[in-house]
Amino acid sequence: MAAVIIDGKEIAKRKREHIKERVSQLKAAGIHPGLAVVLVGDDPASKTYVRNKQKASKEVGIESFLYTLDAGITEQELLDVIEQLNVDPKVHGILVQLPLPNQIDDKKVLNAIRPEKDVDGFHPINIGKLSSGRPSFIPCTPFGILEMLKEMKIPIAGKHAVIVGRSNIVGKPMGQLLLNEDATVTICHSKTKDLRKHTLQADLLIVAAGKKNLITKDDVKEGAIVIDVGIHRDEQGKLCGDVNFEEVQKVASYITPVPGGVGPMTITMLLANTVLAAEKTHFHKKNED
Repeated sequence: MAAVIIDGKEIAKRKREHIKERVSQLKAAGIHPGLAVVLVGDDPASKTYVRNKQKASKEVGIESFLYTLDAGITEQELLDVIEQLNVDPKVHGILVQLPLPNQIDDKKVLNAIRPEKDVDGFHPINIGKLSSGRPSFIPCTPFGILEMLKEMKIPIAGKHAVIVGRSNIVGKPMGQLLLNEDATVTICHSKTKDLRKHTLQADLLIVAAGKKNLITKDDVKEGAIVIDVGIHRDEQGKLCGDVNFEEVQKVASYITPVPGGVGPMTITMLLANTVLAAEKTHFHKKNED
């Protein structure tokens, strides 16, 4: 039996309608949610991501401010831009598009964003809150995956979740989120011995390794739920993921496609985090009044 395909585009569309309503309510209260996007240099992939984020913001009524900076900018100049945005009341969320040029320390820049405007969820304070199960801004890709599973009414508690990839952006926060949802979590990475032994135990397999077609049907237990975070181009120039979709859909119970799976959800959760930041500002102001 072929797997049920999890349509990230469709779920994202429904979520964005709800976000639009929240934006309208904020605007009625005199708060105009604003997202500042900082792009350093002219990396084509980064430019595309930024364009998609701006387009999505506009669709739900979030104002987006784009700061395009020269690739030769110094670290201090970039930190000065971040500080301007930190104190700008029109900006509720700040997003710095990664990767940054070599002369700039990513960590220093991400740490400079105020936690209450960190809609990417990368600030140590937000990471710490996530680890201790307190409400925080959750990194957008793991957040999107969790929302997908919930929308599909897939129970998480008690499942053995295996994550392939331990990045700070996906793997680690994903593990923490699933732990918070009462899953048993195994995180695998490039130094893991006998990867297949682990992936075959997964009830829920999340693959964010950055390796094209890494996971085949022989790596997946019958009936597992498979979430593919990877995005690559194959020899024909067609988009594909870390999972061999054609093979794995024959053994999985649910699977995400590439494209149209995790990608649309990532941008949607960025919008959700931006609206949440604006709502927090609004309620903080109301409490002060």
